[in-house]
Amino acid sequence: MSAPERIPARGVTSSASAASAGSSPPGPAYAELLAEGELTVRGQVRDASNAVLYCTVAREGREAACVYKPVAGERPLWDFPDGTLAQREVAAYEVSEATGWGLVPPTVLRDGPYGQGMCQLWIEGEPGSELLALVEGEEAGDGWKAVGFAEVGNGETALLVHADDQRLRRLAVLDAVVNNADRKGGHLLPAAEGRLYGIDHGVTFNVENKLRTLLWGWAGEPLTQEAVDVLERLRDALGEGGALAGKLVALITPAELDATRERVAALLRSGRHPEPSGDWPAIPWPPV
Repeated sequence: MSAPERIPARGVTSSASAASAGSSPPGPAYAELLAEGELTVRGQVRDASNAVLYCTVAREGREAACVYKPVAGERPLWDFPDGTLAQREVAAYEVSEATGWGLVPPTVLRDGPYGQGMCQLWIEGEPGSELLALVEGEEAGDGWKAVGFAEVGNGETALLVHADDQRLRRLAVLDAVVNNADRKGGHLLPAAEGRLYGIDHGVTFNVENKLRTLLWGWAGEPLTQEAVDVLERLRDALGEGGALAGKLVALITPAELDATRERVAALLRSGRHPEPSGDWPAIPWPPV
């Protein structure tokens, strides 16, 4: 690829009108800009498993930084159909929008310099928000939830914990709905104004249960009433003729859509956060 290969600083944009996405949740206007604007490749994120290009998108005097992941740059996976990761990223955004939580940056499917791919608003990370930690002992401590023990070298272990944070708990519910097989620490993006985003949703919506996440701290605990209300709205939106179902049918297979409906129904029946199934590694590797 002709663009310089580099990892840009978070939040780099080329005009004062570019989107920082910090003060308020990005709205549909950003999705329109991503879909219709002129896409220009500025660089490449080198440490990604698939092709990830840092770009700007411009239209009618507006400009924003974004990430473009062309389908042609996707590595084949044994358990997902080839050339479908971009659509799954867009589908995860649509489910996030339907929850009203705004946990996934605006994401669209569009043509670009290297063919069709996913285009997502670049969110500027906000340093200093500690969401994950390794601690000594067997207790998570106040304000933290235990995930499990991790090897830290020299035969020693430490307790992996995540913050007991409402934003993370919402994300844990979203991940259960979309069947996220790769919720790593590096896929958690704290932003300005206290917002939190989840990114990298290419391995989602599998028919088989593949939930793999660092957010197991609430496993088996009752869902919040807020989560129940959101799941009930999702159930209706995923029904025949529902608005969300109409969007997902163009992005995932009918069997995957049915499996998503069943996951929502199962969460409502149990009224609890899911627990590891034991049939699939519960924590992604590497965890960050």
